[in-house]
Amino acid sequence: MKIICVGRNYVAHAKELNNEIPDEPVLFMKPDSALLRNNDPFYIPEWTNEVHHEIELIVRIKKLGKNIDKKFANRYYSEIGIGIDFTARDLQNALKDKGLPWEKSKAFDFSAVICPEFVPVESLPDRNAIHFRLDINGKTVQEGNSALMIFSIDDIISHVSKYFTLKIGDLIYTGTPAGVGAVKIGDRLEGFLEGQKKFDFLVK
Repeated sequence: MKIICVGRNYVAHAKELNNEIPDEPVLFMKPDSALLRNNDPFYIPEWTNEVHHEIELIVRIKKLGKNIDKKFANRYYSEIGIGIDFTARDLQNALKDKGLPWEKSKAFDFSAVICPEFVPVESLPDRNAIHFRLDINGKTVQEGNSALMIFSIDDIISHVSKYFTLKIGDLIYTGTPAGVGAVKIGDRLEGFLEGQKKFDFLVK
């Protein structure tokens, strides 16, 4: 099982980090050891002083695919979830400044929160305009809609499949909207998909 992540997929988020708007999906990957499941608490690693939350829609691939045409991409998933791509921003910035790969800041253990239950695409009001949000300690800090993605879910699936064979169970984290920020010990993070709470966990 692969965890494929898309960076800079919302204009406002790219701008808030002073990044250029990409002309194709920016991809990176996480190992399966990055998954944080079942609302388990997230423990801030001792080697970072600035872990940022990034809420994202997650697509779970349901069949094998390679070189998928965009018009057929919707056949490769039937469920949507939400999760968090935790980023050690201080480490990421230090690595980027040196021109080095920044996997350590993105792919560390338990950096990929995944909701316990996905929802069928058919149950969503509009599969092309999926609303989601993140609340921390009862206050909304990030809010997004898939209609604002630079690259749609189908765009992403088609692009990814040019380079990596997609397999059953692979996860695609589709990018985060604006509003990322640091978490601290004691924070409670709640994620909502179309108004329904899908994860609820503590930072320790």
